[in-house]
Amino acid sequence: MSKILGGSGSSRKTDDYVELDADNFDTASVESERQVRIARISGSKDVIDIKDAVYDGDIVVADITRHSTQDTTMERISDELKQVAQEVGGDIVQKDDDQLIITPAGVTVSRERLGQ
Repeated sequence: MSKILGGSGSSRKTDDYVELDADNFDTASVESERQVRIARISGSKDVIDIKDAVYDGDIVVADITRHSTQDTTMERISDELKQVAQEVGGDIVQKDDDQLIITPAGVTVSRERLGQ
């Protein structure tokens, strides 16, 4: 148990950890109403898939590293995604300068980081 919880005097070594292989998990039998979807916004055309996912009830984490937050294209994209979040009763936040998180109805994103 001390290996798991890191009891007193334990020194952790690489051998103490197990690498998880996603191929070993059977996800075919798992059914869920919502999924967390990962997207990359390279241009305006990428917004269509994100909007569809949010309308379908999924949570989207979108990588926006290709755009500056001052970029006019990014402003238009952000406004469009804000409108989608508002229409479905969801939420949208920008995490640092590299990600947008868009949620459907019933899911909000806390503005406070854990552990602070």
